[in-house]
Amino acid sequence: MTAASVDDYLAARPEPVRERLERVRAIVHEEVPGVEERISYGMPTFALDGRPVVHVAGWARHLSLYPMPDGDPELERDAAAYTSGRGTVRLPLSEELPEDLVR
Repeated sequence: MTAASVDDYLAARPEPVRERLERVRAIVHEEVPGVEERISYGMPTFALDGRPVVHVAGWARHLSLYPMPDGDPELERDAAAYTSGRGTVRLPLSEELPEDLVR
């Protein structure tokens, strides 16, 4: 079942996942003034001027952020330990959230 809103998506997640998702949500709002929330592809999506900035999904053991921007060598280096698949950043729940990387 697809959530109707980001709040519904968060409410359906267990506490450790929901807490981490809420922190990522707060960071996105801090860093992207005017960002809008919606559900796209069944996951929370943050958009600016109608265009997606980042999608976030909560899983049992990690969060995923999609897509990772191309063309920034420093970001690619910093995210290398978290990169999984094409354009996916996977942040394990067992580790502290790398807030600087999310920003």
